[in-house]
Amino acid sequence: MTMLDAYYVIKPMIPRPVQIFLRRVIARVKLVRHKAVWPIDARAARPPLGWSGWPENKMFALVLSHDVDTMRGRENCLRLLEVERRLGFRSTFYFVPEGYAVSPELRREIKDAGFDVGVHGLRHDGKMFRSRKIFDERAGRVNRYLKDWDAVGFSSPSMHRNLAWIGDLDMAYSISTFDTDPFEPQPEGAGTIFPFWVPRQSRDGGFIEIPYTLPQDHSLFIIFRHKDNRTWKGKLDWLAEKGGMALVDAHPDYMDFGGGRRGPEQYPIAYYEDFLEYVKDRYRGRYWQPLARELAAFWAAQDFPRESSSGILNALNGARQNSRRSGLA
Repeated sequence: MTMLDAYYVIKPMIPRPVQIFLRRVIARVKLVRHKAVWPIDARAARPPLGWSGWPENKMFALVLSHDVDTMRGRENCLRLLEVERRLGFRSTFYFVPEGYAVSPELRREIKDAGFDVGVHGLRHDGKMFRSRKIFDERAGRVNRYLKDWDAVGFSSPSMHRNLAWIGDLDMAYSISTFDTDPFEPQPEGAGTIFPFWVPRQSRDGGFIEIPYTLPQDHSLFIIFRHKDNRTWKGKLDWLAEKGGMALVDAHPDYMDFGGGRRGPEQYPIAYYEDFLEYVKDRYRGRYWQPLARELAAFWAAQDFPRESSSGILNALNGARQNSRRSGLA
């Protein structure tokens, strides 16, 4: 059993404030060690071989993603949807199928608004990738939810990953990596601000891996206790300059929409709302804002060599064993 596996065994017995305290201590140490590559790793800006640009010659792509970890997050989804719709944006909500109830009515309302839904693991308990046996058993259930929900995207809880195994899921794309984020349980990044192709190991074809490229909201506002969104804006400006993909994974679980006392793991929705307004005002008409499924379809249709992703996969696969022994989530 790895250190990470052991942590998830005892995690339910550790009070949440203690978990957050430990994560803050570890994060401060890691921040000093990795300040040269977080929140920006300049090496990740290299486009894939043959890359010809985004649709309509847009400057960059913006993808909005929401992992819904808890019941509280689920209850906030439609509030968040209204914020984005008012500002002219669309997003995808990824639900934990066996973590809380996800009604057909909620999924329908999200899709009818022009947004999308996906699957966020199965239980969000850190165990899906502990062994091949556990993964295979859970993958069958995840596939049933993907089919029942008419979903084509999978977002991995806490970015736990094994891209060779994930290929057994019946999805078109996965969000299970990042360009750079040393604070995740598996801290090695994909080292790119572009999607990449992953061949399936057990059958023909492949899927599109879409790394998130903006720091996680929980890291910024809860772990590091930032009081503004300047880190998001600074990273966005760099991504736009490099012509990459800006994918932000913002959790409705941690957003405070007002109307009561703010909890210790919440931040003002104004941080996220102001970020969207910044994008809209500063880059009006210069960004492409697809749903994740639309970006995956676009990327899958490109004719540049899929071998260009082999270096990314080799680096991630080589780091897999070591990364399973570090970090908390």
